[in-house]
Parts: sequence; structure tokens; C-alpha cells
Amino acid sequence: MLVGLGISAVCAIAALVAAAGTAAMAFPGRPEPWPVHLLRRAAATAAWAAAAVYSLGFFAVLASESDFNDGANSVPAPACRDGFDPATIHGLSHHRSSYLPLRFDCVRDDGSVYASDSSYVWMNGATAVLALSAALLAIGAGYAVELRARKAAAVRPVSPGRGTSAF
Repeated sequence: MLVGLGISAVCAIAALVAAAGTAAMAFPGRPEPWPVHLLRRAAATAAWAAAAVYSLGFFAVLASESDFNDGANSVPAPACRDGFDPATIHGLSHHRSSYLPLRFDCVRDDGSVYASDSSYVWMNGATAVLALSAALLAIGAGYAVELRARKAAAVRPVSPGRGTSAF
């Protein structure tokens, strides 16, 4: 579990560093073309933040899975028993875990299911939103580069004697 927290912390620190780089674009002396750099830095910030949230949930599911069948009083999974009232855990038969999307579900004999931890919902949502934002920002940066190249090509004069050729 400490490894998971460490990886999540490293990703969170990387997200903060990338966010500082994004905020630095507001100061004089920023690199040109600044919109492209801003989009790239914002994409990196969102990607690192998505990695931090996902790794936190990944290692939480991994820890719940690890606690299952690990010594006395580990069946059914402690994540399905601890913190729940007896009526909720009545008839508990097994669990299902998933890493994409993140979840650790507890299954009763009658087939009904309850989530062991409601925080997986926000972790899945935050990871999806941040990853989608990172992708859109990266695509936007690529589009900005392409647009800048097209504008530069349109402004560039054609040298005399160097017309277009059919070959």
C-alpha cells in the first residue's frame, strides 16, 4: 500500500510541477509560440493529475484484493465487511474487482451487489475527465502548430523563377 501512495504522490507532485509550468506562461519571457506551449503544459498537467487519481484508486483496489484470503478472518473480503451494518453484509458470498473502471463490488447470495467503497465513483469520473482533457489539449496543441505552419506558408513569398511545376 505504501508503494501505491508513493506512486500516487509522485504523480501528484509531477502534476503540481506541470501546473507551475503552465502558470509560468503568464509571466514575461515566456517561450514562443506561447499558445502551443500553454496547451502542451496544460495537457501534461491534466495527464499527470489523471495518473495520480487513477494510481490512488488502482492501489486501493489492489489492497482490497490483497486483504482477501490473507489469513484468519479474511473471507469474505474485509472491504465488503468492515464499516457495513449486519443487514448489508447478510448473505455475502463473494466479490468482484476491476481495475478499469476501478471498483470492488460485493456480491450476495441472491445476486444483489453493493460497492465496498463509494470513492471509486469520483476516482473513475475524475480520471476520465482529466484524461479526456489531456487528450483534447494535446490535440489542440497539434492543431495550433499546424495552423501556425499554414499561416507561415501562406505569408511566405514565392521566389521569382520558381513557380509551381506539374512534376
